Amino acid sequence: MNYELFVRSSSQQVDFALLKDGKLVELHKEEENSKFSVGDVFIAKIRKTVPGLNAAFVNVGYEKDAFLHYHDLGPKVLSMMKFVKSVSTGKTRDFSLKEFPFEKEIDKNGSVNDALKNNQSILVQIVKEPISTKGPRISSELSLAGRYIVLVPFSDRVSISQKIESNEEKERLKRLIMSIRPKGFGVIIRTVAEGKKVAELDRDLENLMDRWTAMCKKLRGAHHPSKVLSELNKGASIIRDIFNESFSAIHIDDETLYLQIKDYVQEIAPKQENIVKLYDSKVPMYEKFGIERQIKTSFGKTVSGAKGSYLVIEHTEALHVIDVNSGNRSNKSKTQEDTALEVNMIAASEVARQLRLRDMGGIIVIDFIDMAKSEHRKKLFNHLRDEMSDDKAKHKILPPSKFGLIQITRQRVRPEVNIKTREENPDSNVEGEEIEAPIGVISKISEDLKKLFKKDYKKITLNTHPFVAAFLTKGFPSVRTKWFMEHKKWVKIQPRDAYTFLEYHFHDKDGKEI
Repeated sequence: MNYELFVRSSSQQVDFALLKDGKLVELHKEEENSKFSVGDVFIAKIRKTVPGLNAAFVNVGYEKDAFLHYHDLGPKVLSMMKFVKSVSTGKTRDFSLKEFPFEKEIDKNGSVNDALKNNQSILVQIVKEPISTKGPRISSELSLAGRYIVLVPFSDRVSISQKIESNEEKERLKRLIMSIRPKGFGVIIRTVAEGKKVAELDRDLENLMDRWTAMCKKLRGAHHPSKVLSELNKGASIIRDIFNESFSAIHIDDETLYLQIKDYVQEIAPKQENIVKLYDSKVPMYEKFGIERQIKTSFGKTVSGAKGSYLVIEHTEALHVIDVNSGNRSNKSKTQEDTALEVNMIAASEVARQLRLRDMGGIIVIDFIDMAKSEHRKKLFNHLRDEMSDDKAKHKILPPSKFGLIQITRQRVRPEVNIKTREENPDSNVEGEEIEAPIGVISKISEDLKKLFKKDYKKITLNTHPFVAAFLTKGFPSVRTKWFMEHKKWVKIQPRDAYTFLEYHFHDKDGKEI
């Protein structure tokens, strides 16, 4: 298994593409004006409690109030609010919680009115970003994620990732953490802590305590609502959560980001620092490594799979339906049952990839091709479970039903990635008609080219959609050859997967757009 991360920067956002064995599996965007990211902590005020929902609506500065359910308060919410009030007024200057007297835990089956009152100050963390018409989902049970551990203030519990299988290793890690854990703080030990020494865990714990202290200092005199702790930038958080020894390269096309990420990798994995590389070329990075082509073929209603099979993906507000089709595989296997198993196994791998790639959440129903044999259904279920084992989002997979359907629930914490792969048909008079990409822009390019030749540009490079580029260069005499015969100047043509059909740009010999 080989992972590569590609980080592309523009003036308004940063894109992150994660490739597993050369195939795109995750795509993230970090926009400059994003104010509500998962993990951000806000000091806010309760606007109103709603006993009927056993929840409260909290003003965090978003156009819609954030939703805080009673079960998301955490057992020590009264202690936390007492601490916030004490710090905000300047009475408490020691943020370590060593001497802080904790309040009684709230009843887990209690009512929101017993714990909260309108206009109370409360510290909350974003657990689900604003999606569609809903405001953020928040929790007052804070957690600060590090590389190896997660720090939980106002707790005394130590828990260990279930993915660490060795009981001896679990006991070792628990002993180490118990020896360094500060009083008043709980710790969750992450999977990547397996085999790590106490010095590495202690350094991670110190970094998290520094973040906690910096956050507490902001509370005094802070406006309500305001952000008091930001999650790490997207690049660092992705690397923190998924970085391991199977990473072969991290490519970055922005020097500032390159230095930031290189420093972070040097901090968490000094031996792998050399895999962070600055990309410096005139050819866009996503174009060079074929990522744009993968993006265009991976999004949309129909997704092609291996060996001719394909998926049809339909979306609603809370439900996603995926239909599996055999395509031209129907005549390749000996029996119908063999065909169904082969197509379903291929489709299961692609479904697992699509869920991560689009960050689909809620309920997902997959209509696989019917299989008569129970061992085949079991084989498919186990294969899908194995394919989704790398998925960091919480999910649950149910075995195939009598109808051959598999149901999945997957945690949704941010809006789904949705990239438009269709565009308006320029050759049609029908308003709203869309196509994947036809031919019809050649004459406009030719006209613009004539104007540029008259201005005596020596070397001209044309960047355009791959379909248009192919039309201009194929055959004899090709359109480009005709240009050469007419103007006595050769035009270099570079296809760009990222371009829409009607998009094209000219560049001079220095690579500057003209």
